[in-house]
Amino acid sequence: MSYILDETVGYLVLIGVGMLMASVVLILVKAETKWLGTKKTFEWFSTAGRTVKTGLIVTSVVSAWTWAATLLQSSTVAYQYGVSGPFWYAAGASIQVVLFAILAIELKRKSPMSHTFPEMINARFGKSSHKVFLSFAFLTNIIVTAMLVLGGAAVVNALTGIDVYIAAFLIPVGVIAYTLFGGLKATFLAEYFNTAFIFVVVLIFVSAIYFTNEDIGGISGMFEKLSDAAVMSPVEGNAAGSFLTLASVGALIFGIINIVGNFGTVFVDQSYWQRAIASRPRSVVPGFLVGGLAWFAIPFALATTLGLAAVAVNLQLTPLEISSGLVAPLAAAHILGDVGAILMLTVLFTAVTAAGSAQLISVSSLVTYDVFRTYIKPSSTGRQLMRISRYSILGFGLGMGALASLLFMSGVSLQYVYLAMGVLIGSAVAPISLAILWKNTNRYVATSAAIIGLGCGITVWLGYAFSSSGEISLASTSDMFALLAGNLASILTSLFITVIGSLFRPENFNFSKLKHEIFVVDEKIRKRLEKETNEESLKKSSRFSKQYGLTLTLILVVAWPIPLFFSNYVFTATVYTVWIWVAILWAVAAA
Repeated sequence: MSYILDETVGYLVLIGVGMLMASVVLILVKAETKWLGTKKTFEWFSTAGRTVKTGLIVTSVVSAWTWAATLLQSSTVAYQYGVSGPFWYAAGASIQVVLFAILAIELKRKSPMSHTFPEMINARFGKSSHKVFLSFAFLTNIIVTAMLVLGGAAVVNALTGIDVYIAAFLIPVGVIAYTLFGGLKATFLAEYFNTAFIFVVVLIFVSAIYFTNEDIGGISGMFEKLSDAAVMSPVEGNAAGSFLTLASVGALIFGIINIVGNFGTVFVDQSYWQRAIASRPRSVVPGFLVGGLAWFAIPFALATTLGLAAVAVNLQLTPLEISSGLVAPLAAAHILGDVGAILMLTVLFTAVTAAGSAQLISVSSLVTYDVFRTYIKPSSTGRQLMRISRYSILGFGLGMGALASLLFMSGVSLQYVYLAMGVLIGSAVAPISLAILWKNTNRYVATSAAIIGLGCGITVWLGYAFSSSGEISLASTSDMFALLAGNLASILTSLFITVIGSLFRPENFNFSKLKHEIFVVDEKIRKRLEKETNEESLKKSSRFSKQYGLTLTLILVVAWPIPLFFSNYVFTATVYTVWIWVAILWAVAAA
């Protein structure tokens, strides 16, 4: 098999770019501690001193949410379903970040000294519940990390020919280096550069494909080619078989799975709670609201460009290439040649490493605070906690490669993990959210709901797969309807049990207890937190987050797409032109 790029280019990106990122970030961290007087305590290492402002929170949220799947899976659904695919990917995954602003500000109000969300669960529900939700937190980190490395290694292999197993072990190297020494602040700095680079690449692809590429012929040329493609190979389940409609059954099913699954990977992922904890109280709500809207532009603009371009030029891909997320890189290489392939390879690598760093810090915080300090040595010093944290980063970083290798060997693809994640972690969403939002949430009911919801989700998923195909296999469990049923069963069962059970047995918890049971050891940071925590201001931010979060959610997943779905509307050339310009201008504004 011949590859688009030479192996040397692959190794240059994997090792050279990784080391370059690590060097730049470490120099900046060193400069901050030397010239700005930042004292490098363990509190600083794990929470960035809790002083991060709005701009850095926004870029951090965008970067942490830009996985391999964001760049790859979004283009896959564009290739499969047309314009509806990128829309449902973007809308179905941005609302969670926007809504998370509600939880983030409530955490600042009720448990401002927390280091992790399971620490808050422990203070509210006790040790038994803590162990259950800590397990869900670790499972979420493992799933997200698996997707990062699976997608990254598959693209490196497809473009350069480097063995997937070698790529899986090389990808984490640079991440480990700067996370090990720079902590959360290093992650924030790396994410800033990564976010800037992602938007530059998105705008390059948009400009090159819609405005300079003669084969595509601009927006009007793309419209004509997509119209012709629908005649030659109509999309099953789409209105008139068209790629130019939001009336797509397949895309709607994907959208629902996407929404359910991504509630789990935001609300149960310690990396988002860590950003809330690291931010200043007045920065947390605008950070997540703007971050969610800015992130929307990446899958929406990139997939509406590369995914549809793959259809327009009639790029022939195998089912394995599609499920491995190779639509975007192969389309970039086909249309823009080596330059497109190198850009895609580099942006994917930086996205994987930056998001991977967020996962490493999350795991190290969980191990340090929720395992070591809670169960092994409660009286541990900052020096001991720092050492345990670094061991965790090193161990989990190396384990990233081993985990991806096992999944490759078992034939599990990026698409499979992405669609199944909601079944596995969706049941923890409602109990965790209501633990910080609702004083009546019953500890026993919430904990049971998470476990029962997981059991129901897996049972419905496997049961549907078996009943429709007569076997339980990788192929049968990949069925979209089986995955849809499993995702919905997991999250809705848990929500129903938590709410109904807590109404029958309300707990009436006093949230002020969290402020007394969880404390920050660093006296300087603790005093500043007490000074900055203004209850009236935080209540105002809480109301704002609920109003805007819920309004944006209704606009993005109801008011905008649903009328277009039920009307069976197929875009005209004018409407398609407006649609593309919305994507382009959104990307420019976000950049």
